[in-house]
Amino acid sequence: MKLRLIWAIVSIILEEMLIVLIALFVLPGWNINIPVLLIIAIMIAWLAMSVFLYVAGFRALDRKLIDGPEAILGKKGKVIKELDPRGLVKINGELWSAESKDGNLDVGEEVIVTSHEGIKLVVKRLNTYISVDSGRS
Repeated sequence: MKLRLIWAIVSIILEEMLIVLIALFVLPGWNINIPVLLIIAIMIAWLAMSVFLYVAGFRALDRKLIDGPEAILGKKGKVIKELDPRGLVKINGELWSAESKDGNLDVGEEVIVTSHEGIKLVVKRLNTYISVDSGRS
């Protein structure tokens, strides 16, 4: 982690220096003069973008990996591509091929993973699954 942070800081400093060099030495050679305040604004915007990308990238790299379909049994998700009876669902931010055992499911419906066949998930409509389970208790 420390190496990643050090590299991020060094690369941001190098990028900022490159912006200044281009703005002060390269562009004037082509008769393009940028005011100093605009250069400072560009550098601040670039710094903000770099920090945002670092934080987003750091979170993505530290995200827990799902280790196959069996790791998401019982997880809830949403239909992304209509299940007729096959389609796509999104679970924990990942897209999975899925098959419905409840008939057709429309985009946006909530589902729950009940099993898997290889890497294809088998899902049921969430409200149907809850009402069936609560009826058994």
